[in-house]
Amino acid sequence: MSEPFQKKEKEFFIIENWNQINSRLIAGFTTKLGGQSEKQFASLNFGFHVGDDQKSVQSNRKLLSKKLGFTLDHWIGAEQTHDTYIAKVDHADAGKGALDYSSSIQRTDGLYTGEEDILLTLCFADCVPLFFYAPNHHIIGVAHAGWKGTVNGIAKEMVDKWNQEGIKPEEINVVIGPSICKNCYIVDDRVIEKVNTWVEDDCPYQEISDGQYHLDLKKLNQMILLKSGVKLENIELTNYCTSCDHQEFFSHRRDHGKTGRMLSFIGLKGDI
Repeated sequence: MSEPFQKKEKEFFIIENWNQINSRLIAGFTTKLGGQSEKQFASLNFGFHVGDDQKSVQSNRKLLSKKLGFTLDHWIGAEQTHDTYIAKVDHADAGKGALDYSSSIQRTDGLYTGEEDILLTLCFADCVPLFFYAPNHHIIGVAHAGWKGTVNGIAKEMVDKWNQEGIKPEEINVVIGPSICKNCYIVDDRVIEKVNTWVEDDCPYQEISDGQYHLDLKKLNQMILLKSGVKLENIELTNYCTSCDHQEFFSHRRDHGKTGRMLSFIGLKGDI
């Protein structure tokens, strides 16, 4: 399967085939290039919570808003606590988390909506961004899956939420976005014990020394989605690694915790 993320401009990639399916759908992932932030946050940092100058982050967000055609008062962001709570949002939530961290939707790691002219946004620096789209139902979503969110089933939680909305799992398309790859991600027995609750035949990890493992978080999320009823042909995985691809992305592990954040985004533009 070909790479789902195509470089649109130096500041961001988009999910090209989704945009081809529906030209009013814009979904993608930012780079670390072309912004106003300095030092370890250079230069396109979107995280308010990492110690960067707030005005620089606001400038970066204003830049992206112009390029995407979604004004900041139509953005929605979340606090992100590595849990599995998912919020259904609408225009009453528009603007939350767009220009500051305190107004973000609290304790939330997934967002979805059936409304147009809303841009759903979450921040990343190694964790897995999960993009959801049900074309026949005009509904979109995004989730933040670190190892805790992954093993606790945030991918399944989104599928279950949509099922409650009358959307069958086989109607859902998912793209698994840029995140840390297996070769760059080492975890211990404590994590693998939780991973094993999802594992049957296909194993997403490899032991490299006593109690140390390479873990493929992208593959694990794919396995969870399959167990949740999403069709294999409806799941796409990126080849991009936030740690390996150092010229494009920030990485929490590679940069020893002192770094910026990329932004995942997805929105449906209304009729022009």
